[in-house]
Amino acid sequence: MPDVPNPMNPYGGRDDDDRDENRNNGDGLEDMLRNLMGGAPDAGMVDALRQMGLGNIDPAQLGMMQAQFQAMMSGDTGSAFNERMAGDVARRVVAAEGDPSVPASTQSDVAQVAQVANLWLDAVTDFAAPSARPRALSRSEWIEATMPTWRKVVEPVATGVGNAVSDAMMKQLGQMDAGDLSQLGIPEGMLPAGFDISSLSSQMTPMLKQMSSSMFGMQVGQAIGALAGETVTGTEVGLPLVTPNAVMILPGNVASFADGLGVDAGEVHLYLAVREGARVRLYERVPWLGAALIAAVQSYAGDIRIDTEAIEEKVRDIDPSDAEAMQEALAGNLFSPEPSPEQKRALAHLETLLALVEGWVDVVTDEAVRGHLPNAAALSEAVRRRRASAGPAEKTFSSLVGLELRPRQMREAADLWRKLAEASDAATRDEAWGHPDFIPTADDIADPENYIAKRTGAEVAEPERDAMDDELEALLTQGRAEWDADRADDAPGASTAGATSDTPNSGEAKAGDPDARPSGDASDPRHGAAENRSEGDEDKDDDEDDAPSGPSDSEK
Repeated sequence: MPDVPNPMNPYGGRDDDDRDENRNNGDGLEDMLRNLMGGAPDAGMVDALRQMGLGNIDPAQLGMMQAQFQAMMSGDTGSAFNERMAGDVARRVVAAEGDPSVPASTQSDVAQVAQVANLWLDAVTDFAAPSARPRALSRSEWIEATMPTWRKVVEPVATGVGNAVSDAMMKQLGQMDAGDLSQLGIPEGMLPAGFDISSLSSQMTPMLKQMSSSMFGMQVGQAIGALAGETVTGTEVGLPLVTPNAVMILPGNVASFADGLGVDAGEVHLYLAVREGARVRLYERVPWLGAALIAAVQSYAGDIRIDTEAIEEKVRDIDPSDAEAMQEALAGNLFSPEPSPEQKRALAHLETLLALVEGWVDVVTDEAVRGHLPNAAALSEAVRRRRASAGPAEKTFSSLVGLELRPRQMREAADLWRKLAEASDAATRDEAWGHPDFIPTADDIADPENYIAKRTGAEVAEPERDAMDDELEALLTQGRAEWDADRADDAPGASTAGATSDTPNSGEAKAGDPDARPSGDASDPRHGAAENRSEGDEDKDDDEDDAPSGPSDSEK
């Protein structure tokens, strides 16, 4: 009976296997390790695994093991973030809670709601609606639509986490000796005598990096899956997660949000559609805004510092082959608690941008629904409470990039936009988004009057003086006088300036006389010369008085 090639062992059972016998030994173990490690495995390690009995595993079982590892290692091998793994985990999370598909009737309802919302928004802003059609999404559809943007956000962190985990594991392997074999699941005596365990490091480095990528992908998937179970619209988190910009609503989550509010579900859908419509109009008509928000998050994440000591502590007692244990090691906070100065600047910029976006959305939404929705005020307050109480966005960013994202000054930013429109019009308010240099700064949000004056060309009114202002001015005046006096005392010649005769000088300046000139110092030669010139001038005047006067011009 001729040999039939085994699909799990392409080198086994063939007539030309003689030259490959030493490499595969007819069991396919070496090829499986080669696929997992991205290169030829160490021969000693292969022999040791065969001595453990792994070479005698049923080919079907070996194929299942390889398929499981390949699923873990799937994705872009050159990336620190396994996007496919993250998406699969996120979809499993929402599926466990129930994620029914959106029926055609609900799609039609959402399209009508978005159309009404656009009509109301057209009346209060010049920013036109995007051309992309509105959509009703299931939770898994939202995950699929937003995953490319999530990759941009978390990839800088994934790189740092992957390097930290693989370095910690390499350090652990490098410190092992024969007595530590049990940590690898290898019974004592199974490895050849004198086998150098540290030689496994170079063999396992590619595999560990890929494993850490998958493990972090699992963590990201869990966080995004949890967010998908709470978010009510496509961009509720404040970032332009969906491309192209379009109104996207998750009807199942909106129903959960409306439950307990005491407001008709249709009114809740309309209010949230107006908010989402305002936000996507802003992202669509202000091209630089979305990129600036993503760049601010990436800037924060790119400078994040991984707590390597915490990771080393977690992986110290972990079996490197136990994927579940490695995933648990990545759970929790892996980031250093104190942000760097660069992170603080990035966070301040991001919070300012988000406050301006959400403040603008608040103002435009309030104006759009005024007179249309009787419970608009209650719904606005419900959204503010949801946003302020560690909502889904904050929890997600905290777990993914260590970012405690709770934008401040949203009410103040809304107040600025409202006052600017009152001082001018809605067009002037919206024109402020025309360039990054035109938008308000954090100082402008705190004190909007100057910014409004600059945008409208109005004069800034001087604030009224009070008793505190008078006291401060008196203190400043006294301080300047004391400083001037100290300078006069320290000036050259000041020590002898007061050493003049006590006899009153006829030329002494009178106090308070602005035209008086101070008399010179008697010890100063210039002072004596001035006196001599004065006496000579007096004698000359006397001689002129005694001389006979000449004939006048008339007598001539």
